[in-house]
Amino acid sequence: MATDETHTPGTPAHDSYDTVIVGGGHNGLVAAAYLARAGQSVLVLERLGSTGGAAVSTRPFDGVDARLSRYSYLVSLLPQKIVRDLGLDFAVRKRTVSSYTPAVRGGRATGLLVGGDNTRASFAELTGDDREYEAWQRFYTMTQRVAERAFPTLTEPLPSRDGLRARIDDDEAWRTLFEEPIGVAVEERFTDDLVRGVVLTDALIGTFADAHDPSLLQNRCFLYHVIGGGTGDWDVPVGGMGALTDALAGAARAAGAEIRVRHEATRIETDGTHAEVTVRSPAGERVLGARRVLVNASPQALAGLLGDEPPAPAEGAQLKVNMLLTRLPKLRDHSVDPRRAFAGTFHIAEGYGQLADAYREAAAGRLPAAPPSEIYCHSLTDPSILGPDLAAGGYQTLTLFGLHTPARLFAADNEATRAALLKATLAELDAHLEEPIADCLALDGNGEPCIEAKTPLDLEQDLRLPGGHIFHRDLSFPYATEDTGRWGVETAHANVLLCGAGAVRGGGVSGVPGHNAAMAALGR
Repeated sequence: MATDETHTPGTPAHDSYDTVIVGGGHNGLVAAAYLARAGQSVLVLERLGSTGGAAVSTRPFDGVDARLSRYSYLVSLLPQKIVRDLGLDFAVRKRTVSSYTPAVRGGRATGLLVGGDNTRASFAELTGDDREYEAWQRFYTMTQRVAERAFPTLTEPLPSRDGLRARIDDDEAWRTLFEEPIGVAVEERFTDDLVRGVVLTDALIGTFADAHDPSLLQNRCFLYHVIGGGTGDWDVPVGGMGALTDALAGAARAAGAEIRVRHEATRIETDGTHAEVTVRSPAGERVLGARRVLVNASPQALAGLLGDEPPAPAEGAQLKVNMLLTRLPKLRDHSVDPRRAFAGTFHIAEGYGQLADAYREAAAGRLPAAPPSEIYCHSLTDPSILGPDLAAGGYQTLTLFGLHTPARLFAADNEATRAALLKATLAELDAHLEEPIADCLALDGNGEPCIEAKTPLDLEQDLRLPGGHIFHRDLSFPYATEDTGRWGVETAHANVLLCGAGAVRGGGVSGVPGHNAAMAALGR
């Protein structure tokens, strides 16, 4: 996590800038690097003691040399264009397996392993023939065509709806992804409940919706999960997610941007051509001038800074769990090596019927009886996040992301509900293991198990995500509507732009809102 040591806190080199950026998360740093490279004077204000926002690496367990991607953890939507433009020293690695989903068929432990040469055989072993595999191939060939045509538009001015449809040039794909609830396609194309569930999970990451929700919120989430990089691949950031934001902070500084940590913007006043930003720091409060302000924060935070009525917050719906293990657990399915099963996305309680049940229970105000979640092991692909002794000892990290746990469930007692949900979630995992996951947990310097869990309310407190929503608000389709503006970052004020995840085409670790706000600021 980058910290600023260029100047003494509280004494900026200037009182006025071309651009002041509120928030030092990855999108704000992308914007800062682009604008500084264009010759502008740029100041980034970050209220925390380090940059990175939700895209950080940290050592969450006392006395343990393991740097985990604490919040966001995989990369798909970051365009290589941004990496090249900014000269970032940052890389990702492909996972050797896409996913593994354990199952019990005929009283026997088995599972579906997707990725590599044995995918067809795994489908046949699970379902009895090749029909589901062939349907899978047809469906994801279609989504890849969409990805190849839609992904490049994310760093261009917003296309119109008709323009994006023409660019995709596939009526069936457009209907499937943009017009009908994704549940229609899942049920028409696949027959196996487990296969259906694996497909649907991409529509539910951080999104509380039913497969047939008429709002198509689940379709919007699905789309962003299958178009990344023009392939839909989700890759492992080498060195952890903090490696990206450290590289971005370095690129911004190298271009001349100033970065101020422990400097919180508390108010923005603007007449449309000139702005004043009130800043609170350890040295006190002062007002800085700027030709424009970019806000790398939520729409609610933007409204608060401007003194406007904030929009109603969206509702986060996820459980994030980080673990450090002394070893990977043994599986009940002896046909697959745990190193392969956990190298990709390990699906738990994510059959199609299970996902529907979990949604109904949560919508009724109850924790799901069988909480759905998915796990992957970063250190199998990138052991550099472990200290040498841990790596040599065979230690591994696990990241778990739970679905269908809306913030409302935690309102009465966050701590007790978190504990109950974590216990139930790990029990669903244990059902597919020969040994309980608790027996594999490493101990920290205080003798405590290396496991931490974050609910939506925890994320709201830690990162000021309204409602704990990881995308700041519900995702939108990547095309223009009446109120989106040319780049999807514009606000009611000509010289104030939204460059956070709440912008159109925001959400995930992409840098896209930061790039697009910089392009809008430069008039490109």
